Amino acid sequence: MKFEEIIHVSGLPGLFKVGSTRSNGIIVEDIDSGKSRFISVRKHQFTPLSTVSVFTEDDTIELIKIFDQMAEKEESNPLPSVKEDPSVLFDYFVNVLPDYDRERVMVSDVKKIIKWYNFLKDRDLYPFREEDETSDLTESE
Repeated sequence: MKFEEIIHVSGLPGLFKVGSTRSNGIIVEDIDSGKSRFISVRKHQFTPLSTVSVFTEDDTIELIKIFDQMAEKEESNPLPSVKEDPSVLFDYFVNVLPDYDRERVMVSDVKKIIKWYNFLKDRDLYPFREEDETSDLTESE
């Protein structure tokens, strides 16, 4: 599965794989069960994870790069529970992304990033680069 295929649907827990689109919504596939379902554009908003970025002091940084930083520092900086005090979550996040914009990045943003990272790691979907690189190699041969 590629990173570009994964979306978050507002009001629904977890992450989904994009199936196909319709004029009035999207068909998503549950990553755990593989079941497909229609989600109406009238009730929900869709956010592809590949379009998510986090504000830094100078610009923004892509979510996949933050995931890479989290993975790289996981031994020295273990993931906190999303139920921890906001100060603990921000202490963790400053070790991952020291120059994040403290005025625009909210505790809810940090919680989502940790939840999504855990969701993908628990299902062996992260890291994505290895799978993408191997599929590129087989296509070129």
